[in-house]
Amino acid sequence: MSRTRTERLVNLVICLLSTRRFLTAAQIAATVPGYEHDPDDPRDHEAFQRKFERDKAELRELGVPLSTGTASAFDVEPGYRIDAREYALPDIPLEPDEAAAVGIAARLWRHAGLAAAASSGLAKLRASGIDIDPHATLSVEPVVTVDPAFVPLAAAARERRVVTFDYRVPEKDAPTRRRLQPWGAVCWRGRWYVVGHDLDRDAARCFRLSRIVGTVKATGKPGAYEPPADVDLISHVARWSGPLEHNGRATVVARPGRAAGLRRWAKESTPGPEGDRLVLAYADAEGFAGHLVGYGADVRVIDPPEVREMVIQRLKEIATRHEVAARL
Repeated sequence: MSRTRTERLVNLVICLLSTRRFLTAAQIAATVPGYEHDPDDPRDHEAFQRKFERDKAELRELGVPLSTGTASAFDVEPGYRIDAREYALPDIPLEPDEAAAVGIAARLWRHAGLAAAASSGLAKLRASGIDIDPHATLSVEPVVTVDPAFVPLAAAARERRVVTFDYRVPEKDAPTRRRLQPWGAVCWRGRWYVVGHDLDRDAARCFRLSRIVGTVKATGKPGAYEPPADVDLISHVARWSGPLEHNGRATVVARPGRAAGLRRWAKESTPGPEGDRLVLAYADAEGFAGHLVGYGADVRVIDPPEVREMVIQRLKEIATRHEVAARL
């Protein structure tokens, strides 16, 4: 199944789960990304109807309980919805490592363009006067943030297309152009990397996504190369990054009785009127800032300014996402 069709089906499921009334095909076409067409054009409308019939059949084959009915006795056109009680899965026992893997995969899936499209569809439903269940789509809110280069690189790796991008390393002021056959993207020590074959150096290389400058551009035709069999992306990144050295030092103030995890990690701890002043060692400023954000208002960064600004920026981004979600 193509990515476009997969996204359309997921958006359709989200839409039909989120409404308490039956939606007609016309309402679905005006709401769900992927069904846009001109209803006054007979050929365009016929193409939509064929697409919609295929998608309904696909959902039913997948076991999705797609119901047909009308919102009132006056409706002449049937509508569609999904009963959340019938759609919900029973409890599935998972081992801790299995649950962690499923959670990571689900968070990445939500991030890759689907959450934005789903939120757009829900906004259109409300604008049309259709009631929305506010609890039905809490699970599709984006919960992780990846670098902007992640989506185009993941797409290029999936399609086996060569990419070009500008890459900046700490030792040099100006970025350099790279040409890569991407094999895949992975997260290592809180950072995202792409691994692939560097065409200019004729060797396997990995690149940190946060150091990519500007836009990643895919070139050439899909299927232009084949990655090595059984390639281990994490091993490539681990060998490249080398041992983790905690050379940075940060000072934070933790509220009394809070942030036990940081206290165990602290090199020094000094009591104060507003809380305990902790000195912490870290290896990577951005990854460390992301860790501190998890403690919320219980921890305040004093120094260095670089980490303090990163924490403030991340907190602002989180607050903005919650404000947007509250308006939808």
